[in-house]
Amino acid sequence: MVEDLKKYFRTPRGIVKAVDGITFSMDLGETLALVGESGSGKTTTAHVIMGFYTPTEGLVTYKGIDIGIPVEKRPLWLKREIQIVFQDPATSLNPKNTVKDILDAALRVHASGTKLERLNKMLELMNYLGLPEEHLFKRPTELGGGEKQLVALARALAVDPDFIILDEPTSALDVSAQSKVLKTLSRIQRDRRVSYLLITHDLGVVRNISNRVIVMYLGKICEESETDELFSKPLHPYTQMLLSSVPAMTKEDEKVLPVRIESRGEIPSAINPPPGCRFHTRCPFAMEICRREEPPACNAGASSHVVRCWLYSSRTRV
Repeated sequence: MVEDLKKYFRTPRGIVKAVDGITFSMDLGETLALVGESGSGKTTTAHVIMGFYTPTEGLVTYKGIDIGIPVEKRPLWLKREIQIVFQDPATSLNPKNTVKDILDAALRVHASGTKLERLNKMLELMNYLGLPEEHLFKRPTELGGGEKQLVALARALAVDPDFIILDEPTSALDVSAQSKVLKTLSRIQRDRRVSYLLITHDLGVVRNISNRVIVMYLGKICEESETDELFSKPLHPYTQMLLSSVPAMTKEDEKVLPVRIESRGEIPSAINPPPGCRFHTRCPFAMEICRREEPPACNAGASSHVVRCWLYSSRTRV
């Protein structure tokens, strides 16, 4: 559960409001996607949950426990239950170590059995993820991009987590490797009931594997919904802009995607974000109130579909 989370960074130019008062929760075994352009705050949110950053304000709780503390101060059970798979396995895996060394290090930290038991666990993971057993004795530099990402995923799974943050897990991969990784992620969730927080700008990935979507812009949440609902009925102009930029590969896609919306200008600075709705400087539908007041959260019909936009202010407020 993230409640009114704020994360600010002090820089020589001023205070960067990377995340500025967001609230959301997750259910067991679901995939929640955080989407938005670079600078929207989605990765910062993930890093606060991991303990890489501490909140400036607000709460981050896990199983009812406040976890807004640095990762090095977290108890071992918490480090085990919350894992992360980074964007680029080429930088997240030590190129000097073999795959066996990488997996064994994770298992040893969490006191997972004898040397033989750890080896058996590694072999089991390799087979489960479709990696040849001989890859255990290779270094990451000897593997393809998709294989490296599966090794990174194996390292996270080795300690049997309940919650995995996927930070742009397929953006560094080619199309065939992406497909294999996404299918593997879906199978893991089906078999193990693990929860995923998916950080991505790739809406194709979101549509394939997420249950719910939160759309972020400049540190704020502007829309949240179940995935099918969001893709079939995007309400916020920013969400419509994002979806209309997705390439239509089939006639079915053309029917689903919204009419193309062209935004104006560039994303404002998070050091000096605009007042009111933060998207108003680029929105083709901006009204005077959008420039003055932050929009309230409004129910968009479906109970789980919430939009923060003055165009829908007549609807029930959440």
